[in-house]
Amino acid sequence: MKPGDGHFGCVLAIVMIFLGLGVTSQSESSLSLPRPRPPEMQEAHRRVKRGWVWNQFFVLEEYTGMDPLYVGKLHSDVDRGDGSIKYVLSGEGAGSIFIIDESTGDIHATKRLDREEQAYYALRAQAVDRLTNKPVEPLSQFIVKIQDINDNEPRFLDGPYLTSIPEMSPVGTSVIQVTATDADDPTYGSSARVVYSILQGQPYFSVEPKTGIIKTALPNMDREAKDRYLLVIQAKDMVGQMGGLSGTTSITVTLSDVNDNPPRFSRRFYQYNVPESLPVASTVAKIKALDDDIGPNAEMEYRIIDGDGLPILQISTDKETQEGIITLQKELDFEKKSSYNLKIEVSNANVDSRFQPLGPFTDTASVRLVVEDVDEAPHFSSPLYRMSVSEAARAGTAIGTVSAHDPDTTNSPVRYSIDRNTDLERYFNIDANTGVITIAKSLDRETNEEHNITVLAMESQNPAQVGRGSVLISLVDVNDNVPEFPMEYETFVCENSNHGKIIQKISAMDKDKPPSGHHFYFSLAPGAGNNLNFTVQDNKDNTASILTRRAGFSRHEQAVYFLPVVIVDNGVPPLSSTNTLTVRVCSCDDHGAAHSCNTEAFAHPAGLSTGALIAILACVLTLLVFVLLIVSLRRRKKGSLVFDEEKDIRENIVRYDDEGGGEEDTEAFDMAALRNLNFIQEVKTRRDVTPEIQLLSRTPRKKSPDNVIFGEFIWERMKNADGDPGAPPYDSLQTYAFEGNGSVAESLSSLESISSASDQNYDYLSDWGPRFKKLADMYGSPKRGANS
Repeated sequence: MKPGDGHFGCVLAIVMIFLGLGVTSQSESSLSLPRPRPPEMQEAHRRVKRGWVWNQFFVLEEYTGMDPLYVGKLHSDVDRGDGSIKYVLSGEGAGSIFIIDESTGDIHATKRLDREEQAYYALRAQAVDRLTNKPVEPLSQFIVKIQDINDNEPRFLDGPYLTSIPEMSPVGTSVIQVTATDADDPTYGSSARVVYSILQGQPYFSVEPKTGIIKTALPNMDREAKDRYLLVIQAKDMVGQMGGLSGTTSITVTLSDVNDNPPRFSRRFYQYNVPESLPVASTVAKIKALDDDIGPNAEMEYRIIDGDGLPILQISTDKETQEGIITLQKELDFEKKSSYNLKIEVSNANVDSRFQPLGPFTDTASVRLVVEDVDEAPHFSSPLYRMSVSEAARAGTAIGTVSAHDPDTTNSPVRYSIDRNTDLERYFNIDANTGVITIAKSLDRETNEEHNITVLAMESQNPAQVGRGSVLISLVDVNDNVPEFPMEYETFVCENSNHGKIIQKISAMDKDKPPSGHHFYFSLAPGAGNNLNFTVQDNKDNTASILTRRAGFSRHEQAVYFLPVVIVDNGVPPLSSTNTLTVRVCSCDDHGAAHSCNTEAFAHPAGLSTGALIAILACVLTLLVFVLLIVSLRRRKKGSLVFDEEKDIRENIVRYDDEGGGEEDTEAFDMAALRNLNFIQEVKTRRDVTPEIQLLSRTPRKKSPDNVIFGEFIWERMKNADGDPGAPPYDSLQTYAFEGNGSVAESLSSLESISSASDQNYDYLSDWGPRFKKLADMYGSPKRGANS
């Protein structure tokens, strides 16, 4: 520090005065070193003088002068000032930070010191003889303390701050406490003594100067008016005096919501139009009240407190949107009632009793629902019609009537029809005007006991409006089915059977369904009741037993008995049928088990019946006929490979690559010449060729000796094919890769026709028109060709 700095000089003077007073007292109590003295003096003077004199052991921090800072002076009373004593300094910072004058003992600081980095240094000092380098004083330790100056401002280490308080909080509500720290020495002076003040945030908040506690300063702070405040707090050291350092921080205070606002409807009257066709449980309207609060404080409840729409309408709250949802509970009918009035009340779901004096936390509004007329489909008088009819009823019989009407005010006429998807067999018809349902064709309860059909009712003026009704038609049973055996009974009787032995128990079945249940009666057929072999005993429980009427049977005399049984039902009128029971005579053991029955093995009822045997024989005969048919067809097809010379079998090859005659230029090719080379076919004439050309083409054919070889080759291959067992029985194409030794038609080439030696005259080609111009130029005389 420069001597000219008044402030620093004043502080230094105060420190020196304090140190001077302290040194005096300290020298009295410091450790003194023993020295040799006369004995009389030792007895006269008990107090020992100190061997060290301390002028200074404090040093100010942050010294910025150009010269080293003087710290203090070491001096020993041994030192006579002749330079024989040398002072040595050691310890923390010696030689680097602190240096000492060996002769005078003055200590200086060579570097700028910061108390906040290190508050003191421990050093050791010693006085030695300069010549002998021996200590003349014992080694002593002292402390150099760095004296603090106000060079650090207060800091808010936890800032900036964010906090929240409820709105409408009373005055003096604690908001938050802030704390600033100062790195200066709190034990020395006022450098670290901080006071707090508010720079921004008044008049809403205040701060206690010493503690930093922030409190509300105004009542009734409304979140709905302002929900956030920014405060700036200052901390200043030196107890806030001038010259002190300061630091600031910010605090964001958010007002949390309380339920201090009631819900309110934006209007007192609402009107909605609703079509009468709206289905049940549909949303009719949505109504919403406004609440300035948020969160749970804005949750509302709606209810209908009055009105004529209470029976068919209800209201609920949408928890997400806080809307009142009006839904339909019953169907609307414009023709019955065209409008509904409701009085709806809304209230807060969560009410804070502290704010009840602010007013009622409810509100009401009127809602009017206007029902709009819609062209509706015809309505049936009943959702389901039940009808019944006898299954024996004839076609055209009326079963019942359905009725539908147009619910609109126009009351349009209705026409009826049957949905044929529900009556695929078309058993029923309906009169389009009256709705009378009649039978279209015969019914059978045993096939279908009930018919569920859909009847359509259509408006005459608007066919798009179609109503649907269900009709359930039940068929009443009549006795139209005879009773019969439920299965084909076949039993046996032992040759040694006794009289009255039960050999079989039979029952009956009937497809009819009488109201009182079935009751069957069993008896032998007329004419069989006098037989002496078997009888039928009715058990009165819809079963009967077959009993023997004599003892002893012989299968050699008669092996099979056919017993006709008559079954009568209890219908009105009763129906009957005759069913045959087959009884075989068998040889049995002592226990009644059959061993053999006639020539067939009849060991158990699972043996083949006569009907099964007949079916098997029929299948075998069918297979035999089928095999014979295949063999016959195969022989016929093989025989067809041999062609008669008199047969005219031709295969036509139609050629379309001729430029001359167009579609008429076709010619059938006779294949008989290949099958019989000796057959000379008459030359056919072309319709587009003149007789002159045809005469030129009639050249006699010469019989080639190759015909014999070719014929033998074909006949040999045909015989091989006929005798081949692996050949197919159907028609097949035989290919013979033998061309013979030459051609009967000789050469067909026309290469020599244009030679000069040719004696043919083709001048007539020029007279045939433009289509033969090319041929006329090639084959005609040069003169004719030039003229043409």
